Amino acid sequence: MSKNVSDHTKLAHLSRDEEVLQGAVNPPVHRASTILFERAEDLYSSKPKRSYGIVGMSVHDSLREAFCTLEQAYSVVLAPSGLAACTMPLLAICSAGDHVLLSNNIYGPTRRFCENHLPRLNIEFDFFDPENSNNILEHIKSNTKAIFMESPGSLTMELTDIPAIVAVAKGRNIWTLVDNTWGAGWFLKPITMGVDFSIQAASKYPCGHSDVLMGTIATGSKKADKVLQRFDTDSGNFVSPDDAWLVLRGLRTMSARLERQQTSALKVASWLSQHPKVAQVLHPALACHPDHQLWKRDFTGSSGLFSFLLHPTSEAQVFKILNSLKYFGLGFSWGGYESLAIHCDPQLIRTNPKWPDQGNIIRLSIGLEEPHDLIADLSQALNI
Repeated sequence: MSKNVSDHTKLAHLSRDEEVLQGAVNPPVHRASTILFERAEDLYSSKPKRSYGIVGMSVHDSLREAFCTLEQAYSVVLAPSGLAACTMPLLAICSAGDHVLLSNNIYGPTRRFCENHLPRLNIEFDFFDPENSNNILEHIKSNTKAIFMESPGSLTMELTDIPAIVAVAKGRNIWTLVDNTWGAGWFLKPITMGVDFSIQAASKYPCGHSDVLMGTIATGSKKADKVLQRFDTDSGNFVSPDDAWLVLRGLRTMSARLERQQTSALKVASWLSQHPKVAQVLHPALACHPDHQLWKRDFTGSSGLFSFLLHPTSEAQVFKILNSLKYFGLGFSWGGYESLAIHCDPQLIRTNPKWPDQGNIIRLSIGLEEPHDLIADLSQALNI
């Protein structure tokens, strides 16, 4: 496919091998563990592409190729969840005695994994302020092996100066990782910025229907691919062909969904920014956001996820607001066609620096509903 073709067209047409499709528009689903060989001599040969079902079938190939094109990556590994996609590269590249730097706003379960399991593997870790990337050198040690970022953070929406950190890391042979779930490989392409591993929870926007768990890890080089593929093979990592097929189908419509969710989220966020009970809206695409200029530089758009800060109130009042919502489901995850809301404070953990206690945070994931209906829903809930 021509490099000049837009990403919209690519998503509709990429990874469609006519020899595999045989006239269909989607690849077949092969549920396989055993792969049969015609000759005994081939059982241990390095030539066959597949020796066992765990390496994946044609539907896995199609999905990996699709994400590879989307992220402009060297290769892509599929993982059974977004969290697995975050932890696998760390386990693949770090050894006892290494040190990892973690952005202070990373996904809570990734943070929990690092706090609970890296120490027992004798791997050190520290947190850095994502909005002060100029100070990253102060945190780097002689044994620093990796820098893990999430931009923006999926609760408090801080952005990180990814190119600045990559520039520092490259000169010191430090791996760089970015949780790119908010940008979805659509609005942000970390690999083009020199990042080694661009990670997504494909459960979110690529799937789009809140019915599949999957993660993706895009590599930026042959070197990164080699270290990740070795761990992928040895760990027994695998995603089911049915899940791969569902995510590939969802990926075909992701651009249309994202464009609508972007527009709707901005309408809702702008309305919230004028509401008297809202102290601050945390959305990078709004001019009032402290990292807005960084967003304009690095991103081509914004997804449907953002947060807002209420003026100080009781937890009971926050519950009352959330329980009054009619069109927002109360649940974790995001990126599906339905709108969701959660209160963030119980999971808001920050160490360097600590999050200032300025009021309660509610996070919204805007789906495909009419934004005027969502605004009306929020209005009645906030005004109870």
